[in-house]
Amino acid sequence: MQTTTPPTPPWYSRLSRAQWKSFFAAWIGYVLDGFDFVLITLVLTEISDEFGLSTVQAASLISGAFITRWLGGAVLGALGDRYGRKLSMVLSILLYSAGTFACGFAWNYTSLFAARLAIGMGMAGEYSASSTYVMESWPPALRNRASGFLISGFSVGSVLAAQVYDWVVPSLGWRWMFYLGLVPIAIALWMRRALPEAEEWTESVADQGAKPNPFRPLFRTPRRATANTVLVVVATVSLFLVFTPGGAGMVPVLSVIAGCSLAAFAVQLGGKRGWVLYLSMIVTLFFAFLYSWPIQALLPTYLKTDLGYTTDQVTDVLYFAGFGTMAGCWAAGFLGDRIGTKKAYALTLLASLAFVYPVFAVDDDLLLLGILLFLLQATSFGISGLLPRYIGGHFPTASRGAALGFTYNVGALGGAVAPVLGAHLASGMDLGQALAVLTFAGTVIVVLLVGFDVPARLNRLTDPDAGNDHLAAPRTAGERVPVDR
Repeated sequence: MQTTTPPTPPWYSRLSRAQWKSFFAAWIGYVLDGFDFVLITLVLTEISDEFGLSTVQAASLISGAFITRWLGGAVLGALGDRYGRKLSMVLSILLYSAGTFACGFAWNYTSLFAARLAIGMGMAGEYSASSTYVMESWPPALRNRASGFLISGFSVGSVLAAQVYDWVVPSLGWRWMFYLGLVPIAIALWMRRALPEAEEWTESVADQGAKPNPFRPLFRTPRRATANTVLVVVATVSLFLVFTPGGAGMVPVLSVIAGCSLAAFAVQLGGKRGWVLYLSMIVTLFFAFLYSWPIQALLPTYLKTDLGYTTDQVTDVLYFAGFGTMAGCWAAGFLGDRIGTKKAYALTLLASLAFVYPVFAVDDDLLLLGILLFLLQATSFGISGLLPRYIGGHFPTASRGAALGFTYNVGALGGAVAPVLGAHLASGMDLGQALAVLTFAGTVIVVLLVGFDVPARLNRLTDPDAGNDHLAAPRTAGERVPVDR
């Protein structure tokens, strides 16, 4: 007698109502994160006109958020490890929302810059808090989808910001764009009351009565605590001078000082067994930002100056790029769950190389340029939707928030270096060619680092017993170990 195998239920039916609710709450937070992040770029000309800012001062308002990202990611991530992912997510949203709202009341360059520092800390914490919250709430087999779907919210936020700009600024002025920072605060308060805690954190930490403190190595002795307090000041001041006019002429030296200070924190946080993993992960993420952010930062400039596009045409092209990134994040989630995170990441990035130079070879065909840019962003920037899953899998639950927040946001300094390096290369070649060279070279490096699993391989030199993937489902006896799960 033949027996029939029951049909496999669709993946979305494997998620409970509470899990979907958790995801959408975090996704909305990330949409608002993307909205707030691009606000300053949209109203920079209006702000410069009102405050009489120089080009360097105006640019430093964008870079200012990078100064405190590393600190916000580490501190808010550590709070999430100790007290819960939900609390960390709510605090992060409150912080960047308050900073955004404060921007609307800025009376000069200094006050606006200070508000940007708060935004940087909050956004850094939001990345680690939301990603760990969603991934630890969803089943292990669907965590690439959780990661990709969540990060797509950033693109939605950036597209939404461009549309709101057209509605608000011409009639109400630039300050009203920042007053909208009150909206995320209301959502954060709703999250605090309505959301459950992440299941994996609850089972692994809260139910065990654990109180993890990822910063314990930094304050083990009074002497070490004093030294690390000094290092925090040194790193912050150095980054401040690098990204503001105050460091003119000393940027290389200040960059080395900041880099060494952050590396010292990485070595201490990683400990004897994990310091290599922390450093190699930061390097990988630095290049991930270095290949993706030249286009994010300088594409509008290239379209206006090299191609002579009008403002409306630039907006149309940016819509193609934004939706390409969004689609790429969604597709990355499905592909990652099917073939494994690292394999999906490396192969998709490899495919993106086919679109880099063609994008910058088109000049007078807006539709063709938009299609090519859609494909490039989907395969290049969109695959970064897997980054939370990729990073988080390297760290155990008890330290995942702080480790992900610290390594990601230190690596994010590559996003601040990218436009500067792109502009420097453009002094000896066309801007489009400079962007193509930087994007292509950075992509190849990341393909090699991720494809050959370099951070995990190096980690096994100091920690031979390191787990293969801390976000994968526990294996039963006799189960075959997957190559990349």
